[in-house]
Amino acid sequence: MTPDTREKLIETARRLFHEQGYAATGVSTILREAGVHAGSLYHFFASKEDLLLAVLERYQALLAPVVMEPAERAEPDPVERVFALLAWYRAGLEATECRMGCPIGNLALEVADSYPAARPLIDANFRGWAARIEGWLREAGEALPAGCDRAALSRFVLTVMEGGVMQARARGSPAPFDESVDQLRRYFALLRGEASREQGTRKGKP
Repeated sequence: MTPDTREKLIETARRLFHEQGYAATGVSTILREAGVHAGSLYHFFASKEDLLLAVLERYQALLAPVVMEPAERAEPDPVERVFALLAWYRAGLEATECRMGCPIGNLALEVADSYPAARPLIDANFRGWAARIEGWLREAGEALPAGCDRAALSRFVLTVMEGGVMQARARGSPAPFDESVDQLRRYFALLRGEASREQGTRKGKP
């Protein structure tokens, strides 16, 4: 009944929910894969749903160190950082042959309606992701137009990522993801062109 046991349960459930889905993962499978007894699980969690909530909280904790900070270290340009992050998701699609997708997106589709307690945590994960992107877009400064709604644009980036991943899974190919990211890049190019024209106007250039 140590904290290590709780960690084993959360990490095992996190992996299995991603690989198999929440409903398809039985408690007995979690116990077997974690190497613990039923009493250990129910010592820490009142139910499988409580374990789900702990998994969603764990994803919130992992967002910065596992997902966002590597992109920040790898790419100094804040706009290109967005595409570095999307490339990371694409690598995940390739590694799993487009089978598993985004774990939060998967859980949103599967459990948000059936388990109301999970909905706020799923939403918080999406909000945290978009907020980090919004920070990058604000860091971009004059590289984007003055009137650009950076909060809305960050949510659009999230929509491109999740929609591209979902379509890639459906087709069994990263092609739909690549098409979505290519359109996003074209849109950012238009925004940068608009920002450049704004700067030229302020400097009195034609």
